[in-house]
Amino acid sequence: MDYSILISPSLGILVGILMGLTGAGGGILSVPLLIFVMHFSVAEAAPISLLAIAIASSVGAILGLKNKILRYKASGFMAIFGLLLSPVGLWLAQRIPNAPLLILFSCTLFYVSITLFIRARREILGMPSVERKPPPCLINPDKGKLDWNIPCARALMFSGGLAGFLSGLLGVGGGFVIVPFLKRYTDLSAQSIVATSLGVLAIIASGGALFSIASGNMNVLVAAPYSLGALVGLLIGREFGKKLSGPRLQQIFSVLVFVVAIGLIIKGLSTI
Repeated sequence: MDYSILISPSLGILVGILMGLTGAGGGILSVPLLIFVMHFSVAEAAPISLLAIAIASSVGAILGLKNKILRYKASGFMAIFGLLLSPVGLWLAQRIPNAPLLILFSCTLFYVSITLFIRARREILGMPSVERKPPPCLINPDKGKLDWNIPCARALMFSGGLAGFLSGLLGVGGGFVIVPFLKRYTDLSAQSIVATSLGVLAIIASGGALFSIASGNMNVLVAAPYSLGALVGLLIGREFGKKLSGPRLQQIFSVLVFVVAIGLIIKGLSTI
């Protein structure tokens, strides 16, 4: 009996719950779970992860659009550059040995976990944010829309492109890139930032997943139930997230990411 038919939707549910609880960056553990449990390489796991993230983030983006908190023009602009660079990352992932990819992925996880933990700790302690000059992307109070200018466009272009490249290379979606960039370079509310990030992820991950299917690099038999499970898990996580979300949960998640990063780097170094 092929137990992957049962295992993959279960893993998808877990990833979806994490996304529902922690927001756009929860999908970063999708690939590590596929690596440890299903014994895939990074290149094999990345397309499966992208399909699951595409479906789950699309639902979140639609809800954000319905609630009028998704900045669809900014999402579309960032996604254009993400779509351009996502195939480059996918192409490289198929040509780079698995061990270096595992080490690169673990370094990414270390960065995300430490940054997330520090941010949550500052929020718990009520520490004031560091003063900085006004961001380039500001909401026009009269129009209720972003005022576009060259520095704003440049910041959004870079964040979208980087998110797209990493989503293709590592299958991570890119929420951990987009959310901090939007916080730094815009004055959007926290809810609007998450919704806008999900809008970008929905487009980039969908493009990456379609490219993987067209190029024959997608294991559809695993990806389909895994993605369906992620969608179910996302809806469950959103319900629990209404009661459990907060900086303390973010700290717990960051510790989990850090532990996974240690496991990945050990696995990567052992295969060199």
